[in-house]
Amino acid sequence: MSLASRLLHARWFVRAPIGLFRAGLGFLVGERLLMMQHRGRTSGQPRYVVLEVVSRPLPDRVVVVAGLGPRSQWIRNVQADPRVLVSLGRRRDVRARAVVTGPEEGAAILREYDDAHPGAWARLGPVLAAWAEPLAHERGEEDWLRVVPVVELRLG
Repeated sequence: MSLASRLLHARWFVRAPIGLFRAGLGFLVGERLLMMQHRGRTSGQPRYVVLEVVSRPLPDRVVVVAGLGPRSQWIRNVQADPRVLVSLGRRRDVRARAVVTGPEEGAAILREYDDAHPGAWARLGPVLAAWAEPLAHERGEEDWLRVVPVVELRLG
């Protein structure tokens, strides 16, 4: 398991940026990361996750990836209730709708990310592949990209 995968398993590590955003200091990380507030599908309580921005196809669109796969709690929550709040840069608590892309569109977005950011993809790609690996063996080497959930956040 790579260092990146091990860090993503460490709850303290993945939750640390939430405090930064909740304190109103999210602008310190620029627009590379965002915090999304969503509702727990069972409890209805607010939940928070900080995600890397993969793409900004339009000014009111932000694309993120469920790097830990389709079993991530946040992805399951936004599938149940797509209404979310997004904090990005200096903008806080912007209403948005989370739309999970189809497998082919998601794979195309990930390939574009690879082309645009080869250094970041060198670190991110193996982590995504490790989480999607069980299905990759059943289908084919490149098909694991279709397993990773890609979400478009429609702001406004």
